[in-house]
Amino acid sequence: MNPLRQLVSQTAIYGLSSIIGRFLNYLLVPLYTYTFSAGEYGVVSEFYAYAGFFAVLLVFGLETGYFRFRQKAEYDADAVYHNAQSFLTIANLAFVGAIGYWLQPLADWLRYPDHPEYLLWFACILALDAFTALPFARLRAENRAWRFAGIKMTEIFVTIALNLFFLLACPKLVSLWPDAPLAELYDSNMGVGYIFIANLAASVFKSMLLLPQLRAIPFRLDWRILAPINRYSLPMVVIGFAGMVNEMLDRAILKIMLPYDLQTNLKMLGIYGACYKLSILMSLFVQAFRYAGEPFFFSYAGRADAKRTYALVMQYFVIAGVFIFLLVTLYIDLFKYFIGEEFRAGLPVVPILLLANLLLGIYVNLSVWYKLSDRTGLGAWVSLAGAALTVALNIWWIPLWGYVGSAWATFACYFFMVCLSWLLGQRFYPVAYPLGKLAVYVALGLTLYFGNRHLLETYAWNPWLSGSLGLAIYLAVVAVFDLRPLLRRR
Repeated sequence: MNPLRQLVSQTAIYGLSSIIGRFLNYLLVPLYTYTFSAGEYGVVSEFYAYAGFFAVLLVFGLETGYFRFRQKAEYDADAVYHNAQSFLTIANLAFVGAIGYWLQPLADWLRYPDHPEYLLWFACILALDAFTALPFARLRAENRAWRFAGIKMTEIFVTIALNLFFLLACPKLVSLWPDAPLAELYDSNMGVGYIFIANLAASVFKSMLLLPQLRAIPFRLDWRILAPINRYSLPMVVIGFAGMVNEMLDRAILKIMLPYDLQTNLKMLGIYGACYKLSILMSLFVQAFRYAGEPFFFSYAGRADAKRTYALVMQYFVIAGVFIFLLVTLYIDLFKYFIGEEFRAGLPVVPILLLANLLLGIYVNLSVWYKLSDRTGLGAWVSLAGAALTVALNIWWIPLWGYVGSAWATFACYFFMVCLSWLLGQRFYPVAYPLGKLAVYVALGLTLYFGNRHLLETYAWNPWLSGSLGLAIYLAVVAVFDLRPLLRRR
């Protein structure tokens, strides 16, 4: 199969499953924001921000290390997998044990003294997700995208079903039959705790579905294999952790940095967290591309036309990313109904966050330079520099502009990392990316966005008409300058 076609097909499978699954999961946002107050939803946003950091730490960068070392002739792919999986198992059991041992002091420190169970449930969720990371990586490496997608989709369906059961069905059933056994089991004061319970149950079910990839794995800790893998992979932890700082720090520290009382800060955090969900389409696209792109970049690296192919991948990635930006921003009057009315005050951050995630996707494309040149340590310094900028800007801008400052800090960080990564890439693994064409498409997207706002605010155009016009103009430009020449070459 043509390599670009293979990448597109794999991205489509990962993307379709992610988009359908995460979109179904995304439908829980209206459930949450119409069921809970902004302050209660702020608790959920905060915990998932913490989860992002630990999800990186507990995998130890071994996904990327597995992709790299399974390709090397001097290593057996099964031995690499077995050693890495054994290491992850021990590390995550130790993590859950440590959380259980210091449970109440940690709950007091996070200002949840009455709910230490939240921390234990989340520790188990994180450990299970880390434990299953390598089986999922193996499915990707073996191009078993359909099985990967099927398990991910099943996990999401279970999560949705349990959320609907706990948050909608149980209260109605208990009110209809107050003497039923369910009434004794169901605790109406649990509130957002049922969200965590649903996620934990879904993680357990996902692990059971991955048993074919987990069973009969011999316990191995051969440091002749693990040592070089860890030397390569541990800088990826720094890169991933710094990435989480860029992506999640705002929601983790808004409660502390906003200049209001605790309840108001949690309300602001809830509003920001809900509006962050409106950039989900761009996040899904970047995630799907990363799933398909990482094994593709490694497997294609030895070919003569590899760099030309990477440049083409970047070009079409930006074209698709700008389309997603326009789809959401031009039809924001539709997307806003996915969150409760109390949360819509934060809608101005959505375009900023969409552009920030587009820059993140560009950075994922550019990251081939340190992965393929084995300079993951230098790549870690790029991520650390971006993380330092994120911390500084959040501390500076949150007291001034609130959560809008957080959104701009995320954008500024990814823009800085894109520029720095491109400069280093031209030094260590130069790829002739079509910078002029990329800039034109981004500029066209911004022009159409601001033009649409002008038509709405100055001339009171119908939002559906102006949005459709802007999207049609963009698609026409893409068809004339990229799709038509591509079809002619074929």
